Amino acid sequence: MQKKVLIVEDEESLLKLESILLTTKGYLVQGVTNGLAALEAVNEENPDLVLLDVMLPKMDGFEVCKRLKSDPVTREIPVILLTAKKTPEDLARGEDVGADHYITKPFKSAMVLDIIEQLVGKNR
Repeated sequence: MQKKVLIVEDEESLLKLESILLTTKGYLVQGVTNGLAALEAVNEENPDLVLLDVMLPKMDGFEVCKRLKSDPVTREIPVILLTAKKTPEDLARGEDVGADHYITKPFKSAMVLDIIEQLVGKNR
């Protein structure tokens, strides 16, 4: 069965790139462009993993992650924060909100795929 990945990215070109990358690797991909849409999509689609940008309109990725991890229904969904924010404070905040992994931009596609496969497996 295909794994569902929700990509939350407000930069259109990156959203397309990440979507193509994951689709070619056999994942079902849904993309949204802001934090509020991310929460709605998680509740409607129940993805196997969320690839979440931090700097987003309407609600930032830290807050989205915090809400997902504090809800018993969504807390088990792995969340990867994908961001240009790389200060020690940002990394600590990612940990505080419960992110399963924190990847800084620019990133290597192969590394992102490896982490996704570690967290959800390809066909588990």
